[in-house]
Amino acid sequence: MNQNIRIAITPGDGIGPEVVSEAVHCLEALRDKYHLPLEWIRFPWPSHAWHEKHGESMPPDALAQLQRFDAILLGALGDPGPAYDNARYLLPDSVSLAPLLQIRKHFDQWVCERPARLLPGAHQYLADVRARNVDMLVIRENSEGEYVGQGGRLRQGTPDEIATQVEIFTYRASERIIRYAFEQARNRAQQRQASGQPRTFHGQSGSESTSQVCLVTKRNALRHWGDLYTEVFAAVARDYPDVALHHELVDAACMKFVQCPWAFDVVVASNLQGDILTDLAAILSGGMGVAPSCNLNPDNLELPSMFEPTHGSAPDIAGQGLADPTAMLLTTARMLEWLSQKTPQLGVAAEALFNAVTADLADYSGQQRDTHSIGHSVRERLR
Repeated sequence: MNQNIRIAITPGDGIGPEVVSEAVHCLEALRDKYHLPLEWIRFPWPSHAWHEKHGESMPPDALAQLQRFDAILLGALGDPGPAYDNARYLLPDSVSLAPLLQIRKHFDQWVCERPARLLPGAHQYLADVRARNVDMLVIRENSEGEYVGQGGRLRQGTPDEIATQVEIFTYRASERIIRYAFEQARNRAQQRQASGQPRTFHGQSGSESTSQVCLVTKRNALRHWGDLYTEVFAAVARDYPDVALHHELVDAACMKFVQCPWAFDVVVASNLQGDILTDLAAILSGGMGVAPSCNLNPDNLELPSMFEPTHGSAPDIAGQGLADPTAMLLTTARMLEWLSQKTPQLGVAAEALFNAVTADLADYSGQQRDTHSIGHSVRERLR
């Protein structure tokens, strides 16, 4: 008999508890239908509410507690809303979002993986008919780079204040994230081939390939790490002669994400640049309300990976039951797919949830529905 897979549920702030509630109801439906060995515990932290009561976003042993789980399902962190309440307990982003960085670093969740695929029924923001074919995977280095937190402020509060923010890039982290991108490119090509929907990409030499990896840097201005990424990219690429190669500077990449997003397959970028690119890619796939995200440690399945939708806490609609839980439900499906490496039967549940969510999205395209109505509709499809 399979040992239970344990999930830490951390609803967080704003609309987080609302969309997480719908995800948990779907997990209950899947557990009952497929007799899944799943269990979960809901934590009131990290959150503004916990900080207001205890003076910290989460307890001192929070990471030790989370380490006992197979995955973390996070709602959102940040402004708790509602936006019209000027007296609400509000923390600086550097405080409220700090637990995200702590969790990612502690469990070495070095891959942030965000698919951008325009599903039937999702809003198409670009007028070009070819935008219907957007289907890329943006892979963001998640362990170092611009977000390592190295630096400080000297003579703070004076006209002579100095702030330093140090970026750190290592060969090891650069190599593993770039190699991961090439592996995912191969996997995506194989999946497209199996489904009878192959794609063709042109490499730098003009040859055609069924997959592509685009490296994004700012090597013309941020020379040192840009050159490191470029050199590592070239070295790793030699092991993947079947994959087309591409390189963009981040400003040009932003332009081309809008101009011709269908030309991209797998995109790999640094922490900060990947952070910006993934939000833009989310809009290309229909908006923040339908964009899933995950923070992964492919090296060690004994440590929990963390799954969170791309959207934030949306304080403008918090507490009103208006938040679209689609991104949260798609994120939950990706969590189940990831956990199927430990318990294969979870893969069936992941596919069922993904299919139910995408069918619901297609059937109700453009219609305004509240949080519970969408969750209820998806659960009915699951049953």
